[in-house]
Amino acid sequence: MENFRVLKIFLILTIFVMTEDPLFSLSSSLPERLVKSTAAHHNYTAISEFRVLNRKLLKDCPNPNPYLQITTDSINKLSDEEYITVNVTGVLLPSATDWVAMISPSHANVAACLDNLILYEQTGDFSSLPLLCHYPVKAQYVTNDSDYLSCKKKECKKKVNGKCVLSTCGATLSFHVINIRTDIEFVLFSGGFLTPCILKRSQPLTFANPNKPLYGHISSIDSTAKSMRVTWVSGNQQSQLVQYGNGKSAASLVSTFSQSDMCNSNPAKDFGWHDPGYIHSAIMTGLNPSTKYSYRYGSDSSGWSNWTIFNTPPAGGSEELKFLAFGDMGKAPRDNSTEHYIQPGSISVVEAMADELSSGGIDSIFHIGDISYATGFLVEWDFFLHQISPVASKVSYMTAIGNHERDYVDSGSVYFTPDSGGECGVPYETYFPMPAVAKDKPWYSIEQGSVHFTVISTEHNWTQNSEQYEWMKKDMATVDRSRTPWLIFTGHRPMYSSNDGIILPSVNKKFVQAVEPLLLANKVDLVLFGHVHNYERTCAVYKNQCKAMPRKDGNGTDTYDNTKYSAPVHAVIGMAGFSLDDFSTNENPWSLVRISKFGYTRVHATKKELKVEYVNANTRKVEDSFQIIRG
Repeated sequence: MENFRVLKIFLILTIFVMTEDPLFSLSSSLPERLVKSTAAHHNYTAISEFRVLNRKLLKDCPNPNPYLQITTDSINKLSDEEYITVNVTGVLLPSATDWVAMISPSHANVAACLDNLILYEQTGDFSSLPLLCHYPVKAQYVTNDSDYLSCKKKECKKKVNGKCVLSTCGATLSFHVINIRTDIEFVLFSGGFLTPCILKRSQPLTFANPNKPLYGHISSIDSTAKSMRVTWVSGNQQSQLVQYGNGKSAASLVSTFSQSDMCNSNPAKDFGWHDPGYIHSAIMTGLNPSTKYSYRYGSDSSGWSNWTIFNTPPAGGSEELKFLAFGDMGKAPRDNSTEHYIQPGSISVVEAMADELSSGGIDSIFHIGDISYATGFLVEWDFFLHQISPVASKVSYMTAIGNHERDYVDSGSVYFTPDSGGECGVPYETYFPMPAVAKDKPWYSIEQGSVHFTVISTEHNWTQNSEQYEWMKKDMATVDRSRTPWLIFTGHRPMYSSNDGIILPSVNKKFVQAVEPLLLANKVDLVLFGHVHNYERTCAVYKNQCKAMPRKDGNGTDTYDNTKYSAPVHAVIGMAGFSLDDFSTNENPWSLVRISKFGYTRVHATKKELKVEYVNANTRKVEDSFQIIRG
């Protein structure tokens, strides 16, 4: 049966190259591109030497060195966040291929794992065995210490007649560590990522409070803004409290997930697994819209978070709303480590948004797919939640599901590429409970201020007469435009993009044919998508034709007049962290603005005007601005 599964995935990928799946319209250049991907082990999530470490032969290095040591400067228990100094000493022959990995939990098997052979059907590569049992959280080459190869950090190990006849070399590295509940260990390897072998292991380090409640974030549960959800992570499965307002409190519901909940095989079920602890979620009730409150969460036994001030959004139907929106963020290390998947712009975008929130005036955030890019390496969710805490803990942080949260072969997703690494939406829905229809039906709508948001899943069935299609149709048809005059439609994969895509086309023609008529029929004003990692704005477009062009107002701002509605304006906003995409050389008449820089969009909606600005995260300057008006 297992051999049949391996054969099955190979046949699926082969057929995918040679034919068109009924849901897709593949470009003629796909076979050549997929051949390149095949050479990289059918890896759809990231390609790097470190990323394919799990496929390498692994053994103890020959000729053990009796002087070799790897130690840390951490004597006491680890705090919730710190930089650990790792010292490598006693090295006889420094090599550019020496590297240090951070392992968690410390008892994890980082040696050979022969019985994992059948679990690697995603990679399509069975040539290099044995396989790594457990994947490092992060790693650094020892040459990150520039004095390593030159051996400036010398230590005499043997003297004859007062003269040193044997000296060793050393290095110092810094690792950023956050509380991931399980103990950690540092392992010194040689041979680089291509031919690794184990040299030495450090002593385990434990966190002072592995049960500490951490990484809280806020989200809306309905359009009234009178109740808000706070979600956090702890190592304790006992219910905890959120305390807020003037002496109010609410108990948390507790959930988690296990390896058995992950779909199919690697990496989520084996070498990428990390215990997620327990996810707590509590509802704060009796709130007022557009109001500041303070809150903290935890318990006397597990500890408490710091007090944080958050803003409730304006209630649906009120005069105005200010929100930020983006897609495809992920996370990046705050040290010199490499990780399995790094989104280089993510930190600058979060920092820019945090500065904006600190000045006030932002009511909510919408993150439209490709959230953490953990893709089966579960510890990455902790690092992502830590990264977004400065913004997600202070305003309503709403999300949509993307391909890197949901897609996997035989999992029920529209697309059978293994982009979720076997997560299949389970961690996403646990960490980010949205007011969705049901489990694994992550579409929902919500109203804030003068805007009605229709949030869909491009990864679940959207074809005509499907459950999601009927829901979209009903949701948009029943919007009270006198109450919320602006209708914003959002999901992950775009309908319009000047990027051709690499493995799959960026635009699925079947999706456009099925759903775009609903947008026109319901007079959607603005469509926000991610997936493509740049910023692009269209005219008022339908079926690849401009139905209306913007005109400059007195301030020179592009203005779309929807007094006489013509078609939606589309904006791709997937530029929040992932390595940026270029644009094709094709001139698409519907494409008006193209920017390939890291940033986010800022939207200000009143009853009569919807103003959108693209903000460059590095310069903090507005590089595109447009508005939609209604007389």
